Amino acid sequence: MSGPELGAPITVQGRGRAGTFSIVAADLDHGFWGAAVSTHPLSVGAVVPWAEWRVGAIATQAQTNYRYGPLGLGLLRKGLSAEEVVRRLTRADREAQTRQLAVVDRRGRAAAWTGTGCQASALHVVGDGFSCQANLVAGDEVVHSMVRTFERSRGSLAGRLVSTLKAGERAGSDRRGIQSAAVLVVHWEPGSMRPGATIGWTSGSISTSTPSESSPGSSASMKA
Repeated sequence: MSGPELGAPITVQGRGRAGTFSIVAADLDHGFWGAAVSTHPLSVGAVVPWAEWRVGAIATQAQTNYRYGPLGLGLLRKGLSAEEVVRRLTRADREAQTRQLAVVDRRGRAAAWTGTGCQASALHVVGDGFSCQANLVAGDEVVHSMVRTFERSRGSLAGRLVSTLKAGERAGSDRRGIQSAAVLVVHWEPGSMRPGATIGWTSGSISTSTPSESSPGSSASMKA
């Protein structure tokens, strides 16, 4: 069976180097799916996290292929597993070795991809109902600290995602410092959700960024 038609991938990148760490996760007991991400460039919430209620959640980063978001959600709607979505998207992308991708599906199954061309430290760890991933961060401990925090945390999915990001930041985070973060959690509201659609913990996103004179980033000029 042929994979999705990616066309000319929209690669989002910019000046310099920028690391990113993120998590996708599902809380099936309460019907929540979500993604959270932190990075150096501004407006990361416009590019990396994607989620849809009763469908799944996606994080697309490194040499970001923006189309992984909508195409991945479309495949998840058809009932494909997270593993199959990752396989189809990366196989159809000639620049897949520069990408990082994580998916959690409607059944809480998670899968991820880290291309060999991603800049170190770049890795992912897939757990029960979640995946943590990072590229160009201070070291592998960033991801391992995120995994431990998420597995041990309790409470709402949104709160657990924020705690996980904080753990990544304490462990070293982006080599250049953090200026932007976003949390996207979907619960009851159907339809595709993307950062900027609605502000809120359960059916929208929270996106924060802090300007810096030395790094005037934007969502249109970012390597996440």
